[in-house]
Amino acid sequence: MAKRQKRFQVLADRPVNKDGFIKEWIEVGLVAMDSPNDPKPGIKIQGGKVLELDGKDRDHFDMIDTWIADHCIDVSVANEAMAIDSTEFARMLVDIHVPRSEIVRLSVGLTPAKVLDILKKMNVVELMMAMQKLRPRRTPSNQAHVTNLKDTPALLGADAAEAAYRGFSELETTVGVGRYAPSNALSLLVGSQTGRPGVITQCAVEESLELTMGMRGLTAYAETVSVYGTDQVFVDGDDTPWSKAFLASAYASRGLKMRFTSGTGSEVQMGYAEGKSMLYLEIRCVMITKGAGVQGLQNGSISVIGVPGAVPSGIRAVLAENVATVLMDLEVASGNDQTFTHSPIRNTARMLMQFLPGTDLIFSGYSSVPNYDNMFAGSTHDCDDYDDFLVLQRDLQVDGGLHPVTEEEVIAIRNKGARAMQAVFYELGLPAITDEEVEAATYAHGSKDMPDRNVPEDLRAIDQFMKRGSTGLDVVRALAKQGFNDVAEAVLGLLKQKVSGDYLHTSAIFDTKFEVLSAVNDPNDYEGPGTGYRLEGERWERLKDIPQAIRPEDV
Repeated sequence: MAKRQKRFQVLADRPVNKDGFIKEWIEVGLVAMDSPNDPKPGIKIQGGKVLELDGKDRDHFDMIDTWIADHCIDVSVANEAMAIDSTEFARMLVDIHVPRSEIVRLSVGLTPAKVLDILKKMNVVELMMAMQKLRPRRTPSNQAHVTNLKDTPALLGADAAEAAYRGFSELETTVGVGRYAPSNALSLLVGSQTGRPGVITQCAVEESLELTMGMRGLTAYAETVSVYGTDQVFVDGDDTPWSKAFLASAYASRGLKMRFTSGTGSEVQMGYAEGKSMLYLEIRCVMITKGAGVQGLQNGSISVIGVPGAVPSGIRAVLAENVATVLMDLEVASGNDQTFTHSPIRNTARMLMQFLPGTDLIFSGYSSVPNYDNMFAGSTHDCDDYDDFLVLQRDLQVDGGLHPVTEEEVIAIRNKGARAMQAVFYELGLPAITDEEVEAATYAHGSKDMPDRNVPEDLRAIDQFMKRGSTGLDVVRALAKQGFNDVAEAVLGLLKQKVSGDYLHTSAIFDTKFEVLSAVNDPNDYEGPGTGYRLEGERWERLKDIPQAIRPEDV
């Protein structure tokens, strides 16, 4: 065996060298954003109809081409937009003298290959500059995962209360056991409104159940309706752009905020990338979403992040897909979701590209629980990283959506969340949440600290809960009857918002008084230094006041 150089021995044991990497493999689509098989930009319009798209005539369109041509591209601006040189258009994205309104006016006239050609001209810093200008909502925010291995309702209620209290605007759960879904949705609903009124929640499960829970008032948004960039992947899922648009309208018509989900690498992972670059196929997904009239997109590779993460420029392509989304005037929940690396340095570097410019939702799933409890397969950051994240906000004067809290405050809000769940379960006739569970959930790190529940008994009761048609109003009554009047008012306030529909606008979130912040009433007005969202005033005072900082009067 050859004698090793000791520095290389040390390097071989570094966490980053446990990650998977591969050289570009164009035939299967393992190329980030520059495949020789990507089409060249072009369009031909006649009689108000797109007859040719990126070198393909209409007779040879696949169903995605047809959808984009008929439902996404605005033929009134297409010739004007396509005539702009790609480098010049890329410069417009970072030029503070070209307003966002002009960019989004033109962007709907671009073809997928043209968008790709523009984004390829930009390095990571330029893409971040574009993101700062193009995100629809002025104020950045964040979303958290709230799950656990045992689907324990008291712990979910406590974790949701803490996550809401820490500043997350949206909370998402899923299940270990499918039949627990209504219980988990109920736990997030109650816990979130305990932590902060106005936080919206979802439970990511099979779509018919997810829609049913939304119509019952147990959830307030959905984002796990997936779209793909090649026909064959769609067909394998028994879906089309038309069926996805129909499903989206079903959610929106019932007052549920709706995003699609996509991400670079999904077509590669499913074996049908057609030799195209990951970013080109993802841009097609973005344009499917735009054509469907959906208000936003969860992308940033999400659950397939290991695929672009393995190839050169792959993480740059992930940022570029986020920029492609806001370029189309859509809300973006910009990934930083499933973990993809053993390296904490690489994890943070990947996150900074959305954290620094700010996005509508910087994470589409910051794990507010320890990653062993994250049923979405873990996240780039979890509850053990809270202090690091808060210090990064403080170091860089960047608003990542969270704020400092004290241990005493968290103990109190976790306890209240668990007790509220105990009260709701009692009033709704669900299996009792014991005082022991409430105490454990108050102080728990994760589900390893929780007693086991009688799972068969839970599942039978949950089935009955759904069969008898229980709704969010039953939750309101239960909370009020047990003396949790403030939480009852908050849940009722959320149900009212589903009737008014104001949060169906692009990039909509709520403040604590259920006032909507969206691209309509909080539009991004960045036009260079001194404009746009600035972390200052009361918000900055709050974010920089971390508990571990020494006060001058204590020295």
